[in-house]
Amino acid sequence: MKKTMNPRLMLIAAMAIFGTLAPFVRKIGVSSGELALYRAILAAVLIGLFLLVTGQRIPFARIRKGAPLLLVSGMAMGFNWILLFEAYKYTTVSVATLSYYFAPVIVMVVCPLLFREKLTGRQILCFAAATAGLVMITGAGMKGEGTDLIGILFGLGAAVLYATVILLNKFIRNVEGIHRTFLQFIAAIAVLLPYVIFTGGFTLGTLDPAGWLSLLLVGLVHSGIAYCLYFSALKELPGQKAAILSYIDPLVAVIISVTVLDEKITLLQIIGGVLILGFTLWNEIAPEPKNQLKA
Repeated sequence: MKKTMNPRLMLIAAMAIFGTLAPFVRKIGVSSGELALYRAILAAVLIGLFLLVTGQRIPFARIRKGAPLLLVSGMAMGFNWILLFEAYKYTTVSVATLSYYFAPVIVMVVCPLLFREKLTGRQILCFAAATAGLVMITGAGMKGEGTDLIGILFGLGAAVLYATVILLNKFIRNVEGIHRTFLQFIAAIAVLLPYVIFTGGFTLGTLDPAGWLSLLLVGLVHSGIAYCLYFSALKELPGQKAAILSYIDPLVAVIISVTVLDEKITLLQIIGGVLILGFTLWNEIAPEPKNQLKA
């Protein structure tokens, strides 16, 4: 059977979709926890249908040992979304996104400790440069509006949870990426449902038509469709090429922030963002690249 879409185009499309998430999130007038729950539900339904239509069965017998890790990673994924959505509320999309993309740097530093790998000179340089970039973004945020620093901290908190998901996935074996993500969505629903019930309940009735449309887009397009494209492309692309194309996401987010949302970004923050994205990308395209889960 012939492929219906070039894997490179699928990954580009997925990354571009991820990069346009924030403007739609801002139009949905519910709490970040409630939005994260709805995103998980809609995405799980769509991915479940995709697996059913394509005949991809989930190997439940092989994942029993990894079930606790799937539960924890799903929990981390759900609360990662909550913190990222909160970051969008307190600072610009570009600053929130650049703070969030410090996650690969965290993974870079923690991996040698967990897997007894040697921290190379290249990785040390990448960590130092990316950290300097984060300091620039944070410093500029402290000089801006009072809420900017809060947004940056939420973004960094989301980055820590994003890194946690990536690291936990390294311990979950014998499960394909899209199967793993589907089960993590189910785990996220199981955790977020009681969280929402005990922290304000459900407020879907307050949404206007624009809010409803944005919610459907975030759940079905930015999550369900984008994840299906993402993992379908990863099966066909070399690791380095996938790593390079994955940086379309933050670049699109910054462009949307400046051009569509008319948000300001300082020269210092631009330099900081270039340091974070540039040096983490340089590390990603090392001789032994790592496929990472998109959150």
